[in-house]
Amino acid sequence: MALTITDWIIIATYFVISLAIGLYFRKSASNNLSDFFLGGRNIPWLVAGLSMVATTFAADTPLAITELVNTKGISGNWLWWNMLMGGMLTTFFFARLWRRANIMTEVEFLELRYGGRWASYFRGFKAVYLGLFMNVLVIAWVNLAMVSILQVFFGLSPATALWYVAGIMVIATLYSSLSGLIGVAVTDAFQFFIAIGGAVLLAVYVIGSKEIGGIEGLKTQLPSGALDFFPHFSDNGITNSAGVFTITIGSFLAYLGMQWWASWYPGAEPGGGGYIAQRMMSTRSEKDSLKATLFFQITHYVVRPWPWILVALSTMVLYPHLPADEIRNGYVMAIKDYLPAGVRGLMLVAMVAAYMSTISTQLNWGSSYIVNDLYQRFWGHRKTAKQMVAVGRFTTVILMALGLYVTTLVGSISGVWSFLLECGAGLGLVLILRWYWWRINLWSEVSATLSPFVYYFIAKYFLLWVFPQSFFFTVGLTTITWLVVTFATKPESVETLHRFVSRVRPEGMWTPVYQNSSISEPSNAILRMTFISWLSAVVLAYSLLFSIGKFLFHDYAEGFYWLGIASVGLIVLVFSMRKM
Repeated sequence: MALTITDWIIIATYFVISLAIGLYFRKSASNNLSDFFLGGRNIPWLVAGLSMVATTFAADTPLAITELVNTKGISGNWLWWNMLMGGMLTTFFFARLWRRANIMTEVEFLELRYGGRWASYFRGFKAVYLGLFMNVLVIAWVNLAMVSILQVFFGLSPATALWYVAGIMVIATLYSSLSGLIGVAVTDAFQFFIAIGGAVLLAVYVIGSKEIGGIEGLKTQLPSGALDFFPHFSDNGITNSAGVFTITIGSFLAYLGMQWWASWYPGAEPGGGGYIAQRMMSTRSEKDSLKATLFFQITHYVVRPWPWILVALSTMVLYPHLPADEIRNGYVMAIKDYLPAGVRGLMLVAMVAAYMSTISTQLNWGSSYIVNDLYQRFWGHRKTAKQMVAVGRFTTVILMALGLYVTTLVGSISGVWSFLLECGAGLGLVLILRWYWWRINLWSEVSATLSPFVYYFIAKYFLLWVFPQSFFFTVGLTTITWLVVTFATKPESVETLHRFVSRVRPEGMWTPVYQNSSISEPSNAILRMTFISWLSAVVLAYSLLFSIGKFLFHDYAEGFYWLGIASVGLIVLVFSMRKM
């Protein structure tokens, strides 16, 4: 598809601004690793929060929503809506603790919480596992999505589209390697407004098209059940003859009852982790860390989904005969078919911005593990601060090259998603409890990290089970495994536990440690108010999500009903946070 000169000017302007931000913050990121990977721990909470939101808005996200809505209706979004509960758990139970820990990466936490040489070895292993192996898988996943977008948008071959993606990735690598996290975060904030603005514009043009005829026209053309916010259940999860979208009870229980706390997943780690933890640790204070994370959860789950959902529902009407493996491309087809010149270029920029915000974060975050937790920890003790920053920049470029190479090897986006979800099943509870229970030790986390791979392999290739049966199997046996290992091995040493509580001052099941130290134990009343804050925030967010949806579809009575519940949640949240 040909772009006009206006479109190309918009695209060129976007790239120039992105590079200019990188150049502007180059000096700010050059002093030491804290400046390069954490922005000197001085990033404003709003910028940190916007950066989290932008990073989770990858180029594939609206395409994935389109596929979910086309196959399961609005209720199909429970696949990721369930993670709101885990996100709010991170906000209230962990954001302050991550900032208080005063470490540079999630992996560095391992040597704060656990002691001995095996903790240092495990830190190095996790640096490679997360920063290299898992990271390049995510980069490849995001690259594949951008390749498919360019294929549909311009009619390119996969190989040609990959070359274009490589060029865009080079630009993202340039500004992220120059400016470190502060430049990445500021660019993310800029990219977020472009991405969300483009999504809203697309929804307005598509809903207003003559084929759709506004919201009322859309409602009359959709199959029964497509607008239901909660799923209907069946034995097989297949849409029935009346066109009502269904899901199995087991799948819904896996999503809503287990996945959000039991499974490790990039960007939604139980207890926080990855680039979410990086942003929390980069803020100016514990209070800012909480505010940034709360802003992220509300914006990510409540505000941002609806433009995507509206377009996804419209593609069911506009492109009803797309093959199953091309349903997700309906979103890009709507951009081609319904946006005028100028706006079309802006929307392409929005998709590129979504892609670059994710890639730049993955590169900066991944290199922080390789540099801080592997190279500096084991070999780089004699390097100066500026030399270590240079190593960080070099590592960023290497990760870019590896990510592009792995992109040529990965054939399925959904395959990567399934692998990441199920091979982290069962680890989540250890990631949560290691902050709140003194008895968790290094071997608890080692066994919880490695055993899901074994049980997933057994479930998939020997028992021939699929999700959710394989998920329940992996979570259950992984949990049994790490519990047995925990009680079969010794606790961490007294010195290690004292060091941890003196730095972090955790609440929960730490009484034996506090009693044998000079540190006063925090009141459990704080923990109770934290729980109330979490629960009220979950009620607030879900109610706002449903309220906005009902108002969009002109169901005003139900909209005000959910808005009333949201108001109660907000009042309780404000009260409990003041008590905290």
